[in-house]
Amino acid sequence: MQNNLDVLFISPGNFKIYQGLSSKYSAVEPPTWGLLLAESCRSVGFKVGLLDLGAETLSDQEFLGRVTSLNPRLICFVVYGQNVNAGTASMTGAIESSTFLKDQKIPCPISFVGSYPQALPKKCLEDEPSIDFVFTNEGVYALRNLLLEKEFSDSVLEKAKGIAWRKGEEIVINPAEGVVPQARMDIDLPGYAWDLLPYKEKPLDLYRAPMWHAEYIEENRSPYAAIQTSLGCQFKCSFCMINILNRDNEDEIGVAGNYSGMRYWSPEFIIKEFDKLNSLGVKTIKITDEMFLLNKKYYLPLCEALAEREYSKDLMMWAYSRIDTVRDSEVLSLLRKAGIRWLALGIESADKLVRLEVSKGKFEDVDILQVAKQVHDAGINIMANYIFGLPGDTHESMQSTLDLSKELCTLGWNAYGAMALPGSELYYDASLDGRKLPNTYEEYSWFGYNTLPLSNGILSSEEILSFRDKAFIDYHSSPAFLRKVEKTFGSSGVENIKDMLKVKLKRKILEC
Repeated sequence: MQNNLDVLFISPGNFKIYQGLSSKYSAVEPPTWGLLLAESCRSVGFKVGLLDLGAETLSDQEFLGRVTSLNPRLICFVVYGQNVNAGTASMTGAIESSTFLKDQKIPCPISFVGSYPQALPKKCLEDEPSIDFVFTNEGVYALRNLLLEKEFSDSVLEKAKGIAWRKGEEIVINPAEGVVPQARMDIDLPGYAWDLLPYKEKPLDLYRAPMWHAEYIEENRSPYAAIQTSLGCQFKCSFCMINILNRDNEDEIGVAGNYSGMRYWSPEFIIKEFDKLNSLGVKTIKITDEMFLLNKKYYLPLCEALAEREYSKDLMMWAYSRIDTVRDSEVLSLLRKAGIRWLALGIESADKLVRLEVSKGKFEDVDILQVAKQVHDAGINIMANYIFGLPGDTHESMQSTLDLSKELCTLGWNAYGAMALPGSELYYDASLDGRKLPNTYEEYSWFGYNTLPLSNGILSSEEILSFRDKAFIDYHSSPAFLRKVEKTFGSSGVENIKDMLKVKLKRKILEC
């Protein structure tokens, strides 16, 4: 039987990692990297398809029937996530699906691309017999080169750059393949295959934004899209693994800080993607870049172009920034005109020494209260992000961080326990030190029952997680916060927050 597709990209479902939040309160993110890879392969003539198991609810037989009917030469599970930990946590659903397909004797090879196999390619293949090979960085050129071959025999895999594969009983990590260079971003990663996404009544209506992004109003959450204007990050924070997609070596354990660097699409190219989303009726949009407000050469022309669009007044967008890179009132005014209503700020800790430790001294000392005031004065809301249990954290410093967050009283609040994510320096150091690391993918989920934050030598995993969960309830039920939500978004927003707080996360390590 002739193959219908050269490659079928599969984005896994990950509902289990959110417990009771998955039914309503967790976001349903579009598979950004699956869309990028699909469009990249399609642009050079390959026949591609995409299945998003996070958006569609398929039974095993429906899933098998869909894969069989598409009849691909290669299956590629794309296991990234919009949050830095989600690539590893989502491996749970990905492995369940790949194992099912192997058990059904699907005739084509199964490959994986994503942050976990990039960080730990050898361990990934040793642990998971359902995977035939993995891509060791973003995979754009390695994937294209393999699809040029008529078959995926050992002799072909042996010559392929940028993969790890099985050679009999041996796991082989081949020499690295290059990532798309700056000069070819618009050419070799030419946008998103939006047309391949499933939908119910209109494009992207199976995806929903986080509740806070939608200003705590349910009907604002969908349709929803996420878009990148750059890839990577120039910083080397020890808790982060975002740069693992830039990997350029064959080490058994990849450390993202060794591959730091940023690449950008041109503003002229990106504005066309926003125009496409507008034509599809999408107003609620996340700019996924880790460092959107960093290089004015790229973000200023883009925001100026957006501000000139008539549709910008209806946009509900958010973007990331560090607190030491967003202190220009004129820029903030432009961002608001461009349709950015929220900035997600990585405050991390109230303790300057803790911030400096995890950011390798690349964090300028700023007046956090003054920065927050400038952002608020520009009419932009803040989603403040904090991490509890970072190296050097104590009960006292975590309490100081919570106290600071209450003083800032931002309309968005998010906090995690520090996690030794595969690909981060924290993971590498913890593996050398013999500290307890998660044994399962689900233990890397911040919201999962089995979650296991990293102890920091001062605080245990249990102490860190307990503090985080109590702090979440404390902040979101505080009268000052709820009054501000009601004043800004109305009483329905307050009721949605109160309903969310009724969902109690269960934690295995706290039960024990």
